[in-house]
Amino acid sequence: MAPSPKSITDTLTLLSNTTIPQLGFGVYKSPRDVCVRSCQRALEVGYRHIDTAQFYDNEAEVGQAVQQSTVDRKDVYITTKILVPAESPDKIYQSCVDSVKKLDPETNYVDLFLIHSPNKGAASRKDMWQALERLHLEGKAKSIGVSNFGIGHIEELKSFARVWPPHVNQIELHPWAQQKEIVDYCNKNKIIVEAYCPIVRNQKANDPTLAGLASKHKTTPNQVLIRYCLQKGWSPLPKSDDPERIKVNADVYGFVLDEEDMKALDKLDEGASGAIVQVVDNS
Repeated sequence: MAPSPKSITDTLTLLSNTTIPQLGFGVYKSPRDVCVRSCQRALEVGYRHIDTAQFYDNEAEVGQAVQQSTVDRKDVYITTKILVPAESPDKIYQSCVDSVKKLDPETNYVDLFLIHSPNKGAASRKDMWQALERLHLEGKAKSIGVSNFGIGHIEELKSFARVWPPHVNQIELHPWAQQKEIVDYCNKNKIIVEAYCPIVRNQKANDPTLAGLASKHKTTPNQVLIRYCLQKGWSPLPKSDDPERIKVNADVYGFVLDEEDMKALDKLDEGASGAIVQVVDNS
């Protein structure tokens, strides 16, 4: 188990010789008119890591929130992702550059750029990875990685990648979908594991085990789930547009889940059937 997280300023070290704030803030489907306020609230209560994507259609709003914040750009870790490849490698690269400009029009870089999914096929994975490598070489992406990639997809990159392994793999992770095979692989290869849907979109709040632990620690179920991810050594990305929940979800450093608590949550694993989005294909 990873060292027990102590504060919202805790970071993880990537193979790119950079650090990433362990607790992140997700903006999946955060509407444009709400996203700016939510990101500003997140920064206000201490988050320093915001995760967006081209698919979320709110990159410009995340950039606007960071520009308007009193927090310096260099102190905010920004991640985005490319999902749909354009018709050519050059157009894929330009699509990524456009994302960087939306997120950081002044200094023109993002901290992490990911391939959002492996599902567009081997040729597209290669074209997108090489575009990200170009961004990385030019300093427009400090680190590069993947999302929803299984072991086979990451191994496939070896055949052409100049940057290997990817610095990050972002996958669905929570007690009901622990994806142990890919997590173990990533840990072995020093790939940072990010956890999306760490609070299971609030669908498990009434689970008896989870509710019992929340009562024991006088916390919310979501706080227990976020703390679980942190103690696993993952980088969780809880999402909310509610100002109070944004604050509460960051308040996870005043308690520790003991060994029995962690074992109880580990026992909830349901494999692929426990996922609410998807598990990776490790073939």
